[in-house]
Amino acid sequence: MALTTASTLEFLSKKPYTPPSWASHLNPLPSHVFSLAHLPTPIHKWNLPNLPPNTHIYLKRDDLSGMQLSGNKVRKLEFLMADAVAEGADCIITIGGIQSNHCRATAVAAKYLNLDCYLILRTSKALVDQDPGLTGNLLVERLVGAHVQLISKEEYAKIGSVTLTEVLKERLIKEGRRPYVIPVGGSNSLGTWGYIEAIREIEQQIESETSNVKFDDIVVACGSGGTIAGLSLGSSLSTLKARVHAFSVCDDPDYFHDYIQGLLDGLNAGVNSRDIVHILNAKGLGYALNTSEELSFVREIAATTGVVLDPVYSGKAAYGLVKDISENPKKWEGRKILFIHTGGLLGLFDKVDQIAPLVGKWHRMDVNESVPRQDGIGKMF
Repeated sequence: MALTTASTLEFLSKKPYTPPSWASHLNPLPSHVFSLAHLPTPIHKWNLPNLPPNTHIYLKRDDLSGMQLSGNKVRKLEFLMADAVAEGADCIITIGGIQSNHCRATAVAAKYLNLDCYLILRTSKALVDQDPGLTGNLLVERLVGAHVQLISKEEYAKIGSVTLTEVLKERLIKEGRRPYVIPVGGSNSLGTWGYIEAIREIEQQIESETSNVKFDDIVVACGSGGTIAGLSLGSSLSTLKARVHAFSVCDDPDYFHDYIQGLLDGLNAGVNSRDIVHILNAKGLGYALNTSEELSFVREIAATTGVVLDPVYSGKAAYGLVKDISENPKKWEGRKILFIHTGGLLGLFDKVDQIAPLVGKWHRMDVNESVPRQDGIGKMF
């Protein structure tokens, strides 16, 4: 796969996949990939305030991988959807939270490929019997015709995502369907290839720049494990050799180290997850829950840099990074850091009530009576 943006005629096409030479020993290797994302995504300097001397942060804009599919999930789906089509699936099943970016991206990708999509969405006990509404990701999912099934957080905790998707899979098979199950976040060993491939993309972007910047660190949010598994394995195998730091927005670092180890073992990588990725806890109040400080940070970063972070993933990861830099400036001094913006803008719509008090700068425009007025002069088409 070349660095240059694919021809528009290649979008949504299925192509043979050749892995990077440094990853060719992994097993199993994907045979094909679907062109779903707009790649390569840009990298640019990110002028965050109050950095230590000679510390530079760059931003990898995976939030710009394509509007309806934007974010990190589409990279995994390029491989997962190719496998689903190869297996003859006529529908896709996946599962996540009520505002899951992965579920929204999967619903869109499935419809692009003329597949039905069934989403199991986790919500509160009080809302599980109600219409889930059209806020954020739900609007896109429902517009593209996804079949939404709600499960309470309590039932989810007792049954688990694997069993829930299996129950729905068996039901659809009895109806004569051919379902393909994608796990939470698209995070299995096959999905991990999305960010192994992203490392090759970053390598090529660095090589094409005259500045030839070398990144010391890669920082990213962690919500299901597949993204950091691919980034950390790819970085350790490639010429990058950047240290990967992940800020977990749910569960805890030990859980993710163990889960990622399973993904690495599924690729016969022969490495220990604790040797290639540093995981810090950034879940705060819990998954998809935000403190006022976190949301104030998201607003401040948008107002000072123009970059809009999502509140669930990149917002928490960037908040955790800036806090760690502030508390341990010597640790980060002189480092060149690449932060991966994993997308999730639609999740902000679920936080409007919390964000509303933080934004202002509006008032009625007062026009002096001396300004001429004439009916019909201001056309409103």
